[in-house]
Amino acid sequence: PEGHPLPGNYQAMVYKGGFIVPILLGMLLMVVVFSIERFFVISKAAGTGNVETFVKKIQGLLTTGNIEAAVAECDKQKGSVANVIKSGLKKYREVEADSNIDIEQASLAIQKDIEEATALEMPMLEQNLTIIATLVSVGTLTGLLGTVTGMIKSFGALATSGAPDQAALANGISEALINTATGILTSTIAIIMYNIFTSKIDKLTYSIDEAGFSIVQTYASTHK
Repeated sequence: PEGHPLPGNYQAMVYKGGFIVPILLGMLLMVVVFSIERFFVISKAAGTGNVETFVKKIQGLLTTGNIEAAVAECDKQKGSVANVIKSGLKKYREVEADSNIDIEQASLAIQKDIEEATALEMPMLEQNLTIIATLVSVGTLTGLLGTVTGMIKSFGALATSGAPDQAALANGISEALINTATGILTSTIAIIMYNIFTSKIDKLTYSIDEAGFSIVQTYASTHK
């Protein structure tokens, strides 16, 4: 039909969608860029090898009391998880060398050191996730705004005296639907990526907690 984009002509569809569609596409681009950035950062935080295998290795070395080998394993693994565990192991050696500290105080000191190291690493892992989470809601609301403006144009075409302007009516509905689709697409991708990254961070945090608990338990059991 006259005034309508040809099938497959997405640039024309964007043009027909009104001024809100480029804003929505900008949001979609932000989601994609921040998702790629988070993927690399979180992958780097996990380290060079499998996190679960690494934690099991550390637990095995702690069971035999081989702290030096555990520290060397952390150096080999690298990443946020290894950094936190290495910090706990260093504290383990410090309290072990201090003869004036009792077992309970030493265990608390190791646990506190691991918690502080975790608190330092977490902001780096969670950076930009707030933006992705915000775009989930903002994308939907912006798409809804575009839908409303398109429907206003459609009803404006119906309100003309005499026969309604069918081209203007169709253009208004088209604008509304293009905005709705773009808003839903943006929000859907944002929420999927947000959930993927929060799940990955939760797994890393669990691994840190598991290894940290092993360090504290090993100290308590070997220094009775």
